[in-house]
Amino acid sequence: MEDALIGQEAPDFTLPGTDGPVHLKELRGKVVVLYFYPRDNTPGCTTEACDFRDAYRDLNEEGVVVLGVSTDSLASHQKFRAKHQLPFPLLSDEDAEVAKRYGVYKQKNMYGKVAWGIERSTFLIDSEGIVRKAYRKVRVPGHVDRIRTELHRVRL
Repeated sequence: MEDALIGQEAPDFTLPGTDGPVHLKELRGKVVVLYFYPRDNTPGCTTEACDFRDAYRDLNEEGVVVLGVSTDSLASHQKFRAKHQLPFPLLSDEDAEVAKRYGVYKQKNMYGKVAWGIERSTFLIDSEGIVRKAYRKVRVPGHVDRIRTELHRVRL
């Protein structure tokens, strides 16, 4: 089934970030990798962030902007970013409004407990603000490599 966001204008937002507020529309002209993750300082989220960190130099040289989003506070993001030397901004979506607009805020069942949270997802947004690829229910191992391959395969 095709993702409803693909081919559509990416839902716009302004969120507080570790480098100051980020307004998606102000990034027009650049390719954006927008990734949503459940929590700072959890094993999978740390691995994913560090994988983006390790690929960041190459992505940045290609003009790609990387943005990480979770419902954690800005203070939590600042500590997480400093601890792992992340070179890209982390955005705080504490009320999950942006996550809801991207369809990544879901009811999850973990160890028999039902709770709401972010489903790990990544969106590739082209320089005109159009969603070109959506990765849902992301499995961390190899994910950043798949993103890099897709960026090279499809001219965004």
